[in-house]
Amino acid sequence: MNLSNLKPAEGSTKQRKRVGRGQGSGKGGTSTRGHKGAKARSGYSKKVGFEGGQMPLQRRVPKFGFNNINRKEFKGINLDTLQKLAESKNVTSITFELLMDNGLCSKNDKIKVLGRGELKAKLDVKVHAYSETAKKAIEANGGSANIL
Repeated sequence: MNLSNLKPAEGSTKQRKRVGRGQGSGKGGTSTRGHKGAKARSGYSKKVGFEGGQMPLQRRVPKFGFNNINRKEFKGINLDTLQKLAESKNVTSITFELLMDNGLCSKNDKIKVLGRGELKAKLDVKVHAYSETAKKAIEANGGSANIL
């Protein structure tokens, strides 16, 4: 085998369909577009969502609500998760980096500690936000709840 006899595998390539090149080709005349109508004309493009004149779905369905562009999206982590983490890793200080290393959040998340579960360990927690119950629970054990 050399460069002069290389060719693609059998059946891997197809010939391009050449339309409008005379009747003998079998694809002359209407060039596979059928007879008349908008789809037979040049420059035809159907509008997105067009349903043949019927009222389109995106106009039939009522709209409601709005998206607040100033919303801050937090990833919630509960006290019982922090307790488990403190026991398994034997740590006294919970930071954003520690949560990230243990797969509890990603680098772009904002973390909010929530109050589900029971906290027994004395922890120094540094994250973006706290619920009131979570903050009370952390400080009741002698820990501190600092905001990043």
